[in-house]
Amino acid sequence: MREPGIYQHYKGNKYEFITLAKMAGETEEPVAVYRALHTGLVWVRPLSEVEGEVEWEGKMVPRFKKVE
Repeated sequence: MREPGIYQHYKGNKYEFITLAKMAGETEEPVAVYRALHTGLVWVRPLSEVEGEVEWEGKMVPRFKKVE
């Protein structure tokens, strides 16, 4: 989730990627900032998780997939 656009979460909801940021503290871990289109809430999650895969219905799938 590094380029602008709409992404679909593996559970179905869509999110708009806003920007990359750094977590405050010693590690300055990169985080993705994104907005839920269904609620308007803004979320922050470590980039490693956003770009990672999760097990869903018995197979590994990307947590987010670009759709627009």
